[in-house]
Amino acid sequence: MRNLFDFFAKYNNWLLFVLLEVVSFVMLFRFNSYQGSVWLTSANYVTGKIFEIDSAIEAFFSLTKVNQELTLKNFYLERQVNQLSRLYGEATGDTLVKEHLSRTNVEQYKLVPAKVVSNSVDMMNNLITIDKGRADGIEVDMGVTSGKGVVGVVLLVSDHYSIVMPLLNSKSRVSCSIRGRGYFGYTRWNGKMPNYINVEDIPRHAHFKRGDWVETSGYSSIFPPGIVVGKIIEVYNSPDGLSYRLKVHLSTDFANLRDVCVITDKTFAERQQLLQTARDSLNKK
Repeated sequence: MRNLFDFFAKYNNWLLFVLLEVVSFVMLFRFNSYQGSVWLTSANYVTGKIFEIDSAIEAFFSLTKVNQELTLKNFYLERQVNQLSRLYGEATGDTLVKEHLSRTNVEQYKLVPAKVVSNSVDMMNNLITIDKGRADGIEVDMGVTSGKGVVGVVLLVSDHYSIVMPLLNSKSRVSCSIRGRGYFGYTRWNGKMPNYINVEDIPRHAHFKRGDWVETSGYSSIFPPGIVVGKIIEVYNSPDGLSYRLKVHLSTDFANLRDVCVITDKTFAERQQLLQTARDSLNKK
């Protein structure tokens, strides 16, 4: 309390000056119509600017939630297209469509949204870190996708984080097929341009063309069929000449990857346990 009194005693002249200035401004704007209108106009302008800045800040921080919602919505729309295609195949008797889509029951899959914490695109073996882990139901070998297409496969898991091996990794292999053609191969990255990837082992008798879409085949237990990988832009012969190698423009922009979804499968634990049992049985022989 004594310090407060000492402060007032030391700066009493300045405090009196400020008080008189405030009183004079109040009287000026209150009892003079012109000055009052100027004050109200200026005050409204400043208030409007403050609200505008506040709204912009709020909108910026809400973008994360919006991006997550769009990522989920895009994936679910792809699943709905697959369901509609299946119904179309059943109604028209198109056995090719029915065979392609009857391999999976999309209802068994569910998505866990996650945010990319760290990412790289300029190394031979890139890795991605996401902010969801074992506590969120994430397990090793689960598929990861964005709102535009395939991202990769979960490699390591801790309680709250996971490491993902993306398509842009020389050790990554994802089974994929050419949409509407039925021919399948697997992805391989050559470590060069992050927007492109190769698809290997496409049979020589396959019929397709540039511009066809490449998507997950559904032959692995990681991804359901029909998730986009990218579009064919070039066709080459394989080094041994026995198959085709496709150059595919990736639908996922890995250099601008922010929001992803981990695909969880209700039968995942059962299949992993069965696979591990089979491996243990082979190791004993």
